[in-house]
Formats: sequence, structure tokens, C-alpha cells
Amino acid sequence: MSFRDRWRPLAEDGLLAVAMAVLLSFIVSIGTRDAGVPDYAAVLAGSLALAAWRRGPLVALAVSTACMLVLAVRVEPGPAAAYPVMVSVFAAARAGHRVAAALASAVYLGTDLALNLPDIDGSVRDLQDTTLLIGWFVAAGVAGTVTRHRQAYLEEAERRAAEAERTREEASRRRASEERLRIARELHDSLTHSISVIKVQAGVAVHLARKRGEEVPPALLAIQEASGDATRELRATLEVLRDAGRPDAEAAASGLDRLDDLVERARSAGLPVEVTIRGMRRPLPAEVDRAAYRIVQESLTNVSRHAGGAAAAVRIDYADRDLIVQVDDDGTADPDAPPVPGTGLLGMRERVAELGGRLRAEPRPEGGFTVRAELPLEALPAVREQEPA
Repeated sequence: MSFRDRWRPLAEDGLLAVAMAVLLSFIVSIGTRDAGVPDYAAVLAGSLALAAWRRGPLVALAVSTACMLVLAVRVEPGPAAAYPVMVSVFAAARAGHRVAAALASAVYLGTDLALNLPDIDGSVRDLQDTTLLIGWFVAAGVAGTVTRHRQAYLEEAERRAAEAERTREEASRRRASEERLRIARELHDSLTHSISVIKVQAGVAVHLARKRGEEVPPALLAIQEASGDATRELRATLEVLRDAGRPDAEAAASGLDRLDDLVERARSAGLPVEVTIRGMRRPLPAEVDRAAYRIVQESLTNVSRHAGGAAAAVRIDYADRDLIVQVDDDGTADPDAPPVPGTGLLGMRERVAELGGRLRAEPRPEGGFTVRAELPLEALPAVREQEPA
């Protein structure tokens, strides 16, 4: 709650109390000639008690009723003396103190009725004011009760809305968790078995070749190593899907610390790769580290698949605020006929966009293809606009 919202009710209550004191003082001064200092003191005390009608309704009710009874008995100012009492009755009923409000009303109205009883000489005073006061007091009590019920209804509606929102969020999180578990099961059933079979068969072939004294083909060793690495990464991905909020599952993913292994596998598969690292190597944010590794991995895979016989150059720049990852090849990509972006390029763009960076993936003017990603090392206020491929 702001300072203005906290002090505004206090200011309003203070203005109400001052206005009531001025009004009653004016009525007493023009309606009664024998009013003295005690009477004005009762007016002031009974009116200023209304400043506490929100925070202390019972205190306001007791003080205003007592002071206005003193004023009514001493100078009989008429119905105006009941104004502070009616406001206090409303406040007490609004706060749920209906018995106290009814008791104060009965005491004040009983006293006023006693003052309007027949005189000794038989003349009957005007009872119209007392009848009018009864209606006003009943209206004040009813208004306070209705206000209390309405406030309780609004609070209950807000509570139910908050509960419904919380329930929807929990249901959404539960559905997302169930979907992640389903995807993890599907990936495990569909990929883990196949990759394990490839790894086992490659291992058997390597073992038999060595047992016969034959030279193991480099491609076979690359398959064996790649299948083992794929199994490890698949298990890490399944752990992330099963428990997205667990830090150790995120930490199991690959980063630039495994760049040398990635490059060696590409070379063993027949792809010449040159690596250049500029700047001082330092720990990177986990998301940036994973994204950089995946960009290099996907780029080298694309070179092997789409630019047969080409060589690749990987450059990692550790700048002050950005990590620049660039992979170039000298293949046959034509700038006049850029390739249609596939799933790999779309995945790279999504990774870079999530980090607020920029990605450029397009054929080079001198031939070949280039992938350049600029990944911010600090959180940016807004996502940078990606350059078109």
C-alpha cells in the first residue's frame, strides 16, 4: 500500500470530525442561548471522536453517545445532537458490533423520549423529532449491516478469484509436468534403445577388428564415440524433462568445455575443422554455454551433410559483453539461391532469441556458408531483433 493510500482514510475521517464539530457548534450557538463551555466541550469531544470510526468504532460509539447525551440533557439542541451518534452506530454495525450499536441507540433514543414526555402542566412536547430519530437510527444500523455484508461478499469473491487463479496455475503446471514426462518416456522408448544398439554394435566391430589385428576404421571409432556421447546427452535431456527445476539436471548438458571432443569427432568423420579462440576464456552463464555448444554442433553437422568435401572454421570470441560464435565453411552455397532454413537453423534462432542475442545464417559472398551468433553475457532489457537469414 502506498503512502497516499495509507493516509487518505485518516485525512477523510479527520475532515468528517472537524466538519461535524463546526456544524454542531453553529447549531448550538444559534439554537440555544444558555449553552456554556461544558456544552461546547461536549460538542467538540463527541464530534472529534468520529475520527476513530474506522479504526476504533466502539471507542467512537461510546464517546459520541456519552457526549451527545450530556448535550441533549443540558441544552436540548434537537435532532442535530444525534448526528455523531448515528455515524458511530453505522460504524459499529459495519464492524459487526450490532449489540453495542443497538444498545447505544436504545440509550440515546430512550433519553430523548424521556425529554419529550408530557410536562407537569399537561402540555405535550413535540414527539415528531423523536419519531424521526428512530427512523434515522434504524437506517444507520441497517446501512452498516448491509455495508458489512457487501464487504464480506467482495472479500469472498476476491478470495475465490485468487483461489481459482492459483488452481488454474497449479493445473497448468501439472499438465506441463505430465506432458514433459510423456515426452521423456517417448524419447526414452524410441531413441535410447536404438542408440544403445548402435553403440554396442560399433563396440563389437571395434573389438573384433582389434582382435583380428586389423586397423580400426576412423569412421567406426567416430560412430562409437558419437553414440556414447549421444547417449549421455539424451540421458541429460530426459533428466531435464523429468525435473525441469533441478539445477543438476541443467548442469549435465554440454557446453564449450566439450568443444574439443566435438571437433575431434568431426575430424574423425572426415571434416577438416580449424578452431580459433579469441579473448580470455572464462566461465559463462549456463544458458549461453549450452547455446554456443549447440550452435557449433549443429553448424558442423550441416557442413558434413550439405557441404561434402568442404572445410569448416570455428571462431569463438570472448568479448566484454557478448560471446561471438561463428562457423564458416568453403562449400558451394550460392548467395543468389539461399537454402531453405531447416529444423536445425530454426532451433538455433530460437536459442539465440531466448537469450536476447542476434543470429546471422546465410551464404557468404565468396562462397560457402556462415553462421554467426552474438550471445549477450548479461541480461538485456529487451530482446534484440534478429537479422534475416
